[in-house]
Amino acid sequence: MNSKLAQLAERRQQLVAQAAAQRATLADTLEPWRARLARVDRGVAVLCYIRRHPVLMVGASLLLAALRPGRVGRWLQHGLMLWQLGRRLRGN
Repeated sequence: MNSKLAQLAERRQQLVAQAAAQRATLADTLEPWRARLARVDRGVAVLCYIRRHPVLMVGASLLLAALRPGRVGRWLQHGLMLWQLGRRLRGN
């Protein structure tokens, strides 16, 4: 029985080492995708938040309707400019 336990312990050690190697390989393979997947996760979180708070969508729609289209365009241009500046400052 003792040799059986020794064989099981050795097999377990081999499997643990194999799993560690596979995790390392998977981490190396997914590294280039890490930033993109983080952005997708943030986008999904925002969408979930909006779905849970539909009043925000109604409020945003009313605000856009209250502002004239020209003013909305200017606000969007300013927002885009600030977003691009933020990206440059963060180094993305």
